[in-house]
Amino acid sequence: MTTRVTISPEAIEVVNDLKKRFGDLMFHQSGGCCDGSQPMCFEKGDFKIGNSDVCIGSIEGCEFWMSKDQFEYWKYTQLNIHISKGRGSSFSLEIPMGLRFLTQSRLFTDEELKNLEPLRFLEN
Repeated sequence: MTTRVTISPEAIEVVNDLKKRFGDLMFHQSGGCCDGSQPMCFEKGDFKIGNSDVCIGSIEGCEFWMSKDQFEYWKYTQLNIHISKGRGSSFSLEIPMGLRFLTQSRLFTDEELKNLEPLRFLEN
């Protein structure tokens, strides 16, 4: 299976540090407000997921969600989550550390598109 979202080794370190401090985490890909389109990290359950969201996979055991509408623009790309120095202006947990998660993307190859990780949706 081709994963839809990956994470850099440096970002893994930050996620593991946040997990030690806050417990289970989740990500939601921001749709463009404030700092543009960036992945935001929350304590699991602190960001309310609804029927308009889709889970595209997991990174380091953390579900990664985005809105279905936004997914339509990203469905042909693999998201790669990185970390960068600098404070963003979101509510993501890493911001007080002077860091911010960033998304880089690349188009899937034709072969990868045939074998994508399945999407998950909120159970009614």
